[in-house]
Parts: sequence; structure tokens; C-alpha cells
Amino acid sequence: MKNSNPRIYKMTFSSVYPLYIQKVEKKDRTKEEVDEVIKWLTGYTQSQMEKQIEKEITFQEFFDEAPKMNPDRKLITGLICGVRVEEIKEPLMQEIRYLDKLVDEIAKGKDMDKILRK
Repeated sequence: MKNSNPRIYKMTFSSVYPLYIQKVEKKDRTKEEVDEVIKWLTGYTQSQMEKQIEKEITFQEFFDEAPKMNPDRKLITGLICGVRVEEIKEPLMQEIRYLDKLVDEIAKGKDMDKILRK
């Protein structure tokens, strides 16, 4: 699949982050849970993540600068926007979709241990 939507790569992480929180809070879940999955996925600490949000970096930079992508993220499977996350060929798009999938799982009420692939 050719990179059909590079626009998301240029979007700031800080512009999408509140939407993740809004999505889960509508379902009685918390910002802390969103933060937990982001830290699990990327290896950022809470303060590192907050600094990245303050700097208004792009999605591309957010993932490029991630301290340590969790190897267990490869266990994330399923559909997001009608596409199987495990079949996405473009590496950055796959990382973004992994995060989308984790946020979706929080919003759907999944148990955090299952979301974090424990």
C-alpha cells in the first residue's frame, strides 16, 4: 500500500492527543489510561511525553524520537479504519494505527491487562 495519507505524519501529536482522551472519557475511561498505553507503546516517561506534547512535534517526530518501541506491539491485531493493523506495510503508519487501536480498545471497555498484551 502506497503512502496515501502523509498528512497525518505532519499533524502535531498535541492536536490529536486531546481527541484520544475525549474518545475514552466519553466511555467513562481516563486520560491516565491513554497515557499508560502511549508510554507502553513508545517507552516515553510521563514527563518526556508531556514535553513532546508541549513542543508540538509531528506524529513523525513523536515516533522517531520514541525512546524504545515496545516489541509486544506486534501482538496488536485487528481492524482500524477497515485495515488490518498487522498488514500495514508503511512502518510509521503502522505505529500510528497501533496507537489508534490501543485507544479504541480502551474506549471499548477492554481490560488494561489485555490492552497491554500481558
